[in-house]
Amino acid sequence: MTVFDDSRLESPDLIDDEGLRNLATSGARIRRAAHPEALPHLSRADRPRGVLAIGPEARLVRAVLEPVCPVPFMAWPGPGLPAWVGPLDLVVIIGDGAPYSWLVDAGSAAARRGARILVAAPERSELARVTQSSGTTLLLSDGVDATSSAVAVIDLLGQLGIGPAVNLEQVAEAADLVAEECSPVRDLSNNPGKELALQLADHIPLIWGGTVLAGRASRRISEAIRRVSGLPTLAADASEVLAVLRGVERRDPFADPEDGVGNDPVLVLLDADKAGRHEGPMAEELERVADAVGVRVARITSGDAALTSSDVERYVRLLAYGLYGAEYLRIGLGK
Repeated sequence: MTVFDDSRLESPDLIDDEGLRNLATSGARIRRAAHPEALPHLSRADRPRGVLAIGPEARLVRAVLEPVCPVPFMAWPGPGLPAWVGPLDLVVIIGDGAPYSWLVDAGSAAARRGARILVAAPERSELARVTQSSGTTLLLSDGVDATSSAVAVIDLLGQLGIGPAVNLEQVAEAADLVAEECSPVRDLSNNPGKELALQLADHIPLIWGGTVLAGRASRRISEAIRRVSGLPTLAADASEVLAVLRGVERRDPFADPEDGVGNDPVLVLLDADKAGRHEGPMAEELERVADAVGVRVARITSGDAALTSSDVERYVRLLAYGLYGAEYLRIGLGK
């Protein structure tokens, strides 16, 4: 079994770690993803009958737009397109960087049906080629960072009046602030990323989000932790997490701390302090049950609830904290 060593988190060589450097540049990628010149082309057409989003982070776009979008909106898991998509609809495609995937086939089908297309993809990618049409707007992307592409898409749709207003610079600054807080030059006592890694080490995470976007972030963070640790993780609704917690055998507080290492769960709450009137009691119940069975609770918050940050900013902050925790977990495991 791989052993977590927290001394690895203080290595001076971490400044050159590729995973950490990639996270540190997420703010810059959000800025590069902005394409204000695409707005005039998009705004020339009438309001679409419906909007369909496909690809990585399509569910993020849905979570942000669905409450305010004046036309029907759907995030489609694929493959293919729904039969109803036609010339009156807008298809939003967030490329995944793969040269051949179901997104290429779906994009080609959308172009054949005459749908308006907003696609985020590299300029010379197969996806960009098959979606070329007079009704297509291309947002140039690296094909790797789906979150920055999704934020750019949300920004454009907001300017079209079918989504909320988003300030891309403020979103990028939110990512930059997390990068500063979680910098490898900051020690364990003042680094939320390293602190989260310590809380996750040798435990199976059960992750719950107190808002819709926090729930979406929980799934992305769960995937990252599972990828670096190889341990099973669960990001789910409160009822499912509660079912797992209630099945945990109460830990003896006098037992050897080394007993059961790698098997004990840890409850990770995302923006539980911002849960609404329906989710708030669930957050309290999760903490109560976790405390009753001796399960550690880790909390990630996107900031002071009184601050007027946008939902997208809060999502980017939550996701960044979680991804930094996953990267420091990888480093502590020596991977």
